[in-house]
Amino acid sequence: MDADSGYTGQRLRMVETQIVPRDISDEQVLRAMRQVPRHLFIPVEYRGGAYADGPQPIGNDQTISQPYIVAIMTQLLTLNRGNKVLEIGTGSGYQAAILGEIVDSVFSIEIIPALAKRSGFLLDSLKYKNIEVKCGDGYLGWPEKGPFDAIIVTAAAPKIPQPLIEQLRPGGRMVIPVGDYYQELVLITKSKDDIIKESIIPVRFVPMTGEIQKK
Repeated sequence: MDADSGYTGQRLRMVETQIVPRDISDEQVLRAMRQVPRHLFIPVEYRGGAYADGPQPIGNDQTISQPYIVAIMTQLLTLNRGNKVLEIGTGSGYQAAILGEIVDSVFSIEIIPALAKRSGFLLDSLKYKNIEVKCGDGYLGWPEKGPFDAIIVTAAAPKIPQPLIEQLRPGGRMVIPVGDYYQELVLITKSKDDIIKESIIPVRFVPMTGEIQKK
């Protein structure tokens, strides 16, 4: 899959030095991050930092998340092969590719048309037949494809969007950065009768735009 094997060593070092020491132990997550060519999801002019321990710009005032953040958010979902996952905020497409290595189906929504087009084309070129990308407002989710076993949100919301809660299957999990300037990564577990929220770590994400700004 890797279009430039010169990056392979950098990718493996990224996992061993940035991911494993930070208590990421899910073997599916580690395998996916060793496999997916992160540099291909970053514009050529920023590709030198593709495997660095931090976010990188991808254009349109957006970023690709720090590798560790991708890893912890994926691990928190406790995924298995048969799962159906909704991603809000496709961005570069890298997080979708990580999910696509683990689960049967990924549905990803990106509000910026240029990013939706670019990431969709790249994921298709990398033969991810189990990932579908559309341009739209992530606040509304993708109800016709739900319910979902897991939902991952990669843009910060001032509050948790109710449509996403409704589209989460009972027993499902959602990870979402919540807050304005100060943000917390929140894990939501949905039971038949209740919603359990757990704050995980402080984070810094670009804000969710669209319908949520009217709420």
